[in-house]
Amino acid sequence: MSESGEGASPAPAAPDEKPASPAPSPAPEKPAASPTPPPAANCKSPAAAAAAATADRPQSPATPSTPGTPGGTPSFKAQFRAFSKFGDTKSDGKQITLSQSDKWMKQAKVIDGKKITTTDTGIYFKKFKQQKLGVDDYTKFIEDLAKNKKVEAEEIKTKMSSCGAPGLTASAAGAASKASAAVDRLTDTSRYTGAHKQRFDEAGRGKGIAGRKDLHDASGYVHGYQNKNTYDKTH
Repeated sequence: MSESGEGASPAPAAPDEKPASPAPSPAPEKPAASPTPPPAANCKSPAAAAAAATADRPQSPATPSTPGTPGGTPSFKAQFRAFSKFGDTKSDGKQITLSQSDKWMKQAKVIDGKKITTTDTGIYFKKFKQQKLGVDDYTKFIEDLAKNKKVEAEEIKTKMSSCGAPGLTASAAGAASKASAAVDRLTDTSRYTGAHKQRFDEAGRGKGIAGRKDLHDASGYVHGYQNKNTYDKTH
């Protein structure tokens, strides 16, 4: 007789048993809101805060301005260098002659032939007993000239600083205007006389060969008769 426990298989699990699911993880806790600080007694407005922030910014260094007066006008020293080289290719721009000075002052309308003349500039320039003057001595020359002619030295220097580059004067435009006027006068046929007058008609148009040569007229009229071909119109 076989034993009841011999060769017996393990009992199967009950069909309604399910494996246990893992436990859900706890939700993360939200950080506690920080308490709102009480309003300060000295709280600044947004505009004041912006102004304070701007004031705290490091200021950029100012850009150095170019020598000269506002508006791009060259300085007196820059003009001095330019005119001291005017007409002299060997000049280094450090000294100016009387001739260059007179050109400068004429362009700046300082020398007007009435209040200040080239005789005046020659007298006070030659007091320095030098053919050329540096900028410092030249400034003294202007001050001496202004004092004796009863004008302001700064006014003279302002005119000389703002007169433009050497050679840019109104005289050039005036010369061109005079040349144009001369051409107009010489080509105005209404002013012509003698044989030249016969070369053009009343409208100023050239008559061609008829205005240069006496052509034979076989019409029967006397030479120079002014009423040619008018008989039929008046009768």
